[in-house]
Amino acid sequence: MSIEDYEPKSTLVVPQHPVPRARYPFIDVHNHQDTDLSAEAVAKMVREMDSINLQIMVNLSGGQGAELERGVASLKGRYPKRFAVFANLDFSGIDDPGWGERAAAQLAEDVKHGASGLKIFKNFGMTVKDRQGKRVAVDDPRLDAVFEKCAALGIPVLIHTAEPRSFFDPQDRFNERWLELKQFPQRARPPDRYPPWEQLIAEQHRLFAKHPRTKFIDAHLGWLGGDLARLGRLFDALPNVYSEIGAVLAELGRQPRFAHDWFVRYQDRVMFGKDVWEASEYPVYFRVLETSDEYFDYYRKRHAFWKMYGLDLPDDVLKKLYYKNALGVIPGLDPSAFPN
Repeated sequence: MSIEDYEPKSTLVVPQHPVPRARYPFIDVHNHQDTDLSAEAVAKMVREMDSINLQIMVNLSGGQGAELERGVASLKGRYPKRFAVFANLDFSGIDDPGWGERAAAQLAEDVKHGASGLKIFKNFGMTVKDRQGKRVAVDDPRLDAVFEKCAALGIPVLIHTAEPRSFFDPQDRFNERWLELKQFPQRARPPDRYPPWEQLIAEQHRLFAKHPRTKFIDAHLGWLGGDLARLGRLFDALPNVYSEIGAVLAELGRQPRFAHDWFVRYQDRVMFGKDVWEASEYPVYFRVLETSDEYFDYYRKRHAFWKMYGLDLPDDVLKKLYYKNALGVIPGLDPSAFPN
């Protein structure tokens, strides 16, 4: 029997409080949807959102230009109060003179057509290269005009830099994500093909410091969910930086006491995010955030071979995580469905 086959059933008997529906209506700031969904598909998605108390979904895969307009029409056009859409960049021609200014102008047009923010995908910093074959660093000055335009427009930048640190580490018996790397070997980030993890994170943090008027949402807790104290120091140093918890719940659920205290301390800086849309997985998030339950299953073994423990966050912290922080950072969201 291999570790992939090993599925032990716990014999522990403790109080259990599953949470099928969030205590408060919430905003998911990290989701991905196609830009050409049918009316039936969107209606089905809204019904599923209603079932878990998801009031507003932010689609980060909006594209730009005509694609963005289609995506806005597909989601916000049908349900204006239930969706927001972020625009994306096209790095083609990044070497050309004036590329940054043209990209900034395109972003301004996208905002006119309904974009509420800018999403930077993880290829930026890892695989985006210029015509000379040189990697474009996360703090490359050719993008300065874009990030300054975001500040001028009053829109946030949700940026995904790097990957979980374990993807950059040797794939051996000490690697916490060994199972995931075995099942998905293309997720490994060996040093002969990718920059070191620390280098990418340092570039990102320099970017944040270089644009203090721009609000950044550091995706996936900045891959510092396993080192919350370090993320807290980043928050202390840079008041323009926020984060979200998409795809990193497994890190929080194994440090319930420290994570509880950290969320209380940084309650104004973190938002709810999930990343992959699957309504049946959200209740694990609710249970970790809202209860003090012990030793319960995460929903994806390759992310966590350990069990989850509830943080039992106070209501005022939950409200900020679920919706208040997002309402304060992302423009144009309808606040009418949320309690004070």
